[in-house]
Amino acid sequence: MRRLSTSLTITLLLFVTLFPVLWTFLGSFKTLKDIVTPVPVLFFTPTLANYAVVLSTPAVQLGLMNSVIVVGCSVGIGMLFGIPAAHALARDVFRLRDKVMFYVLSLRFLPPVAIAIPFVALYLDLGIHDTRGSLILTYCLTTISTMIWLGVPAFEQVPRDIEEAASLEGCSEFQIFCKISLPIALPSLIGAVLFTFVIVWNELLIALSLTSQNFTLPVVAATFTTMGMEVPWGIINASSIVLAIPPLLFIGLIMQFVNRFFRIHTP
Repeated sequence: MRRLSTSLTITLLLFVTLFPVLWTFLGSFKTLKDIVTPVPVLFFTPTLANYAVVLSTPAVQLGLMNSVIVVGCSVGIGMLFGIPAAHALARDVFRLRDKVMFYVLSLRFLPPVAIAIPFVALYLDLGIHDTRGSLILTYCLTTISTMIWLGVPAFEQVPRDIEEAASLEGCSEFQIFCKISLPIALPSLIGAVLFTFVIVWNELLIALSLTSQNFTLPVVAATFTTMGMEVPWGIINASSIVLAIPPLLFIGLIMQFVNRFFRIHTP
């Protein structure tokens, strides 16, 4: 009985979670008439016109390229600086450690407007406003802080005895980090990377404030709501699906890398 109730609960949660995604996916193949009808239409003649409009829009192609470059560089820089910083905070206990962790966490509390407005004035003075570089610099605040925040618990789970044994064998701090701590904490760090990627990929307000030409894909998707006299629900649904495809591909590639890594290193 308990197993049955658990299965029903999980099924219900999956249905509640996946139903909006499925409904959006179905709506992306409907005409506007089938979408706005008072009675939901479950059986309809699918059309690719919505995807044709989205994919043929030059702004979508530019936004996709900008998103890939900006998010890829931001997440890469976040990993480069955030993961070693997380290891240092997890292993080196010092007086200001708690304050540093609170400061890192407080960066996630900041509303986007609080970040965007000062950076607009700063980037205008520096002459880098509305550039990919300015977006990357701004997103690094999110990626580095998130990687540190999620990376510290991952490295705290690495047994200290293993690192101390490696140190006694003559390994340097860098070798201990690369050959011992990093592989053990890798599963949790992969989750942190995926979480960081999704946050930055879907970010809208900062990109909307800092760009007018080098916009990202979420900004382009938001502009479809203002097309014509009627709300183009089919095009909006199609743009939402297009926006969700790159993160899914990225997650799939990461999972393949993780599976291959553990297949190689598992005796």
